[in-house]
Amino acid sequence: MDSGCDVLDIGLWARKARTSPRFAEKLDGGIMVTASHNPPDYNGMKFVREQARPISGDTGLQQMRAAIESQSFPPKAALAGVERPLDLRAKYLEHLLSYVDRSKLTGLKVVVNAGNGGAGLIIDQIESICRSSS
Repeated sequence: MDSGCDVLDIGLWARKARTSPRFAEKLDGGIMVTASHNPPDYNGMKFVREQARPISGDTGLQQMRAAIESQSFPPKAALAGVERPLDLRAKYLEHLLSYVDRSKLTGLKVVVNAGNGGAGLIIDQIESICRSSS
Protein backbone atom coordinates (compact mmCIF):
# COMPACT_ATOMS: atom_id res chain seq x y z
CA MET A 1 0.00 0.00 0.00
CA ASP A 2 2.96 2.31 0.62
CA SER A 3 3.86 1.98 -3.06
CA GLY A 4 0.37 3.03 -4.12
CA CYS A 5 -1.15 -0.43 -4.66
CA ASP A 6 -4.67 -1.14 -3.48
CA VAL A 7 -5.19 -4.32 -1.44
CA LEU A 8 -8.36 -6.38 -1.67
CA ASP A 9 -8.77 -8.69 1.33
CA ILE A 10 -10.68 -11.86 0.42
CA GLY A 11 -10.42 -13.25 3.95
CA LEU A 12 -10.10 -16.90 4.90
CA TRP A 13 -10.08 -19.30 1.94
CA ALA A 14 -9.14 -22.87 1.22
CA ARG A 15 -5.74 -23.23 -0.42
CA LYS A 16 -7.16 -24.70 -3.62
CA ALA A 17 -9.54 -21.76 -3.98
CA ARG A 18 -6.77 -19.16 -4.02
CA THR A 19 -7.17 -18.67 -7.76
CA SER A 20 -10.82 -17.72 -7.38
CA PRO A 21 -10.26 -13.93 -7.50
CA ARG A 22 -9.74 -14.25 -11.22
CA PHE A 23 -13.38 -15.29 -11.54
CA ALA A 24 -14.57 -12.01 -10.08
CA GLU A 25 -11.94 -9.34 -10.57
CA LYS A 26 -9.12 -8.50 -12.95
CA LEU A 27 -6.24 -8.42 -10.50
CA ASP A 28 -2.53 -7.89 -11.04
CA GLY A 29 -1.51 -10.50 -8.48
CA GLY A 30 -2.09 -11.92 -5.06
CA ILE A 31 -0.55 -13.25 -1.89
CA MET A 32 -1.92 -16.03 0.28
CA VAL A 33 -0.51 -16.30 3.80
CA THR A 34 -0.56 -19.91 4.93
CA ALA A 35 0.92 -21.94 7.74
CA SER A 36 1.34 -24.72 5.21
CA HIS A 37 3.74 -27.41 6.42
CA ASN A 38 5.94 -24.95 8.32
CA PRO A 39 6.59 -25.10 12.08
CA PRO A 40 4.01 -23.20 14.18
CA ASP A 41 6.18 -20.07 14.52
CA TYR A 42 6.32 -19.47 10.75
CA ASN A 43 3.89 -18.59 8.00
CA GLY A 44 4.33 -19.32 4.35
CA MET A 45 3.31 -17.16 1.42
CA LYS A 46 2.09 -18.19 -1.99
CA PHE A 47 2.38 -15.52 -4.68
CA VAL A 48 0.47 -15.30 -7.94
CA ARG A 49 0.76 -12.93 -10.91
CA GLU A 50 -2.02 -11.70 -13.16
CA GLN A 51 -4.62 -14.35 -14.02
CA ALA A 52 -3.57 -16.17 -10.82
CA ARG A 53 -0.43 -17.62 -12.44
CA PRO A 54 1.97 -18.86 -9.73
CA ILE A 55 5.19 -16.95 -9.12
CA SER A 56 8.11 -19.36 -8.85
CA GLY A 57 11.87 -19.26 -8.99
CA ASP A 58 11.87 -18.76 -12.76
CA THR A 59 8.93 -16.33 -12.95
CA GLY A 60 9.89 -13.58 -10.51
CA LEU A 61 10.61 -15.09 -7.09
CA GLN A 62 14.39 -14.75 -7.47
CA GLN A 63 14.00 -11.09 -8.45
CA MET A 64 11.83 -10.54 -5.36
CA ARG A 65 14.47 -12.20 -3.21
CA ALA A 66 17.24 -10.01 -4.65
CA ALA A 67 15.19 -6.85 -4.06
CA ILE A 68 14.47 -7.86 -0.45
CA GLU A 69 18.08 -8.80 0.28
CA SER A 70 19.39 -5.53 -1.19
CA GLN A 71 16.57 -3.48 0.37
CA SER A 72 15.77 -2.12 -3.13
CA PHE A 73 12.15 -1.19 -2.65
CA PRO A 74 10.16 1.29 -4.71
CA PRO A 75 9.83 4.73 -3.12
CA LYS A 76 6.71 5.47 -1.13
CA ALA A 77 3.94 6.79 -3.31
CA ALA A 78 2.56 10.27 -2.75
CA LEU A 79 -0.83 8.63 -2.26
CA ALA A 80 -0.87 5.26 -0.46
CA GLY A 81 -3.10 2.48 -1.68
CA VAL A 82 -6.19 1.50 0.26
CA GLU A 83 -7.34 -1.80 1.71
CA ARG A 84 -10.91 -2.98 1.30
CA PRO A 85 -12.71 -6.26 1.77
CA LEU A 86 -13.78 -8.23 -1.30
CA ASP A 87 -16.38 -10.95 -0.79
CA LEU A 88 -16.09 -13.49 -3.58
CA ARG A 89 -17.99 -16.34 -1.97
CA ALA A 90 -21.20 -15.97 -4.00
CA LYS A 91 -19.35 -15.92 -7.32
CA TYR A 92 -17.09 -18.78 -6.28
CA LEU A 93 -20.07 -20.86 -5.17
CA GLU A 94 -21.80 -20.24 -8.48
CA HIS A 95 -18.63 -21.36 -10.25
CA LEU A 96 -18.42 -24.57 -8.19
CA LEU A 97 -22.11 -25.36 -8.60
CA SER A 98 -21.93 -24.78 -12.36
CA TYR A 99 -20.27 -28.21 -12.60
CA VAL A 100 -23.27 -30.12 -11.23
CA ASP A 101 -27.00 -30.51 -11.60
CA ARG A 102 -28.21 -29.02 -8.30
CA SER A 103 -31.42 -31.06 -8.35
CA LYS A 104 -29.31 -34.21 -7.92
CA LEU A 105 -27.64 -32.93 -4.74
CA THR A 106 -30.60 -33.52 -2.42
CA GLY A 107 -30.71 -36.48 -0.07
CA LEU A 108 -26.96 -37.07 -0.14
CA LYS A 109 -24.94 -37.89 2.95
CA VAL A 110 -21.45 -36.50 2.46
CA VAL A 111 -18.31 -36.53 4.58
CA VAL A 112 -15.99 -33.58 3.98
CA ASN A 113 -12.39 -32.93 4.95
CA ALA A 114 -12.53 -29.16 5.40
CA GLY A 115 -8.78 -28.73 4.86
CA ASN A 116 -7.87 -27.26 8.26
CA GLY A 117 -10.86 -24.94 8.28
CA GLY A 118 -10.68 -22.78 5.16
CA ALA A 119 -12.85 -25.03 3.02
CA GLY A 120 -15.43 -25.39 5.77
CA LEU A 121 -16.81 -21.92 5.08
CA ILE A 122 -17.62 -22.85 1.48
CA ILE A 123 -18.92 -26.33 2.38
CA ASP A 124 -21.38 -24.79 4.85
CA GLN A 125 -22.72 -22.51 2.13
CA ILE A 126 -23.01 -25.37 -0.38
CA GLU A 127 -24.93 -27.37 2.21
CA SER A 128 -27.29 -24.46 2.74
CA ILE A 129 -27.89 -24.10 -1.01
CA CYS A 130 -28.54 -27.83 -1.40
CA ARG A 131 -31.04 -27.79 1.47
CA SER A 132 -32.93 -24.84 0.05
CA SER A 133 -33.19 -26.45 -3.40
CA SER A 134 -34.82 -29.60 -2.06
